[in-house]
Amino acid sequence: ADCRYTCHQECRSLIQLDCPWPDPCQGRLSPESTLLPPCSQNVTQTVEEEKPEPPTVQEIKQKIEKYNAKVTNCLLMKLNDDGTYTGFIKVHLKLRRPVTVPAGIRPQSIYDALKEVNLAEMTDKRTSFYLPLDAIKQLHISSTTTVSEVIQGLLKKFMVVDNPQKFALFKEMRKDGQVLFQKLPLTECPLYLRLLAGPDTDVLSFVLKENETGEVEWDAFSIPELQNFLMILDKEEKEKIQQVQRKYEKFKQRLQQTLKEARGKPG
Repeated sequence: ADCRYTCHQECRSLIQLDCPWPDPCQGRLSPESTLLPPCSQNVTQTVEEEKPEPPTVQEIKQKIEKYNAKVTNCLLMKLNDDGTYTGFIKVHLKLRRPVTVPAGIRPQSIYDALKEVNLAEMTDKRTSFYLPLDAIKQLHISSTTTVSEVIQGLLKKFMVVDNPQKFALFKEMRKDGQVLFQKLPLTECPLYLRLLAGPDTDVLSFVLKENETGEVEWDAFSIPELQNFLMILDKEEKEKIQQVQRKYEKFKQRLQQTLKEARGKPG
């Protein structure tokens, strides 16, 4: 009622507040007053949010015209006769783990791209490497293209053979000097989000990251992949230990040097 604290009904019993505001019904401090309406004896009902009505073709047309008016390059959106539209999105790849790719594969040619030849299926040999930090890939997609399809398309372009469930697409937003990330559901359509936000990537951008929400099905990984993960984690752990040891070794040397210089000095 006063501090405007809000929580889910099922989470209410888990909340403990030291609310400084008095209970408007009983004139005493009460955490309950921040969870329930004042003087109400009814438990808060869970209300499902109404999904907004999908925009009409005319509304989409107006939004596209407004969007294209702000575009400073040639990456315009185009409305189709059936009401769908196409456009471009840029995806930042911020992957901290190595990816698995086919070993000994030649670069993809224009012929391969036109014929949709999957070079990854031409060999069973695999190798792992780190993608360049914050690599950017531009995709031409449709308004019906989902997050799941974007992830699969990115993996195909980089010839990554890892399970798509290992990855997740996030939208990155900047607000009040802070960078906020929100994981997108697999059924979301990124181009519609791009249309609503406008072409300015400082307002909204897309990021591909590892899926670390516990939703990864580890049974989908092969034994060599799991063993590779353990080797990488072991290597990272050893490197971290060495960094800490070097840091404190330098600190120890400076401390010993300072004590040595201070010997014989008064005070």
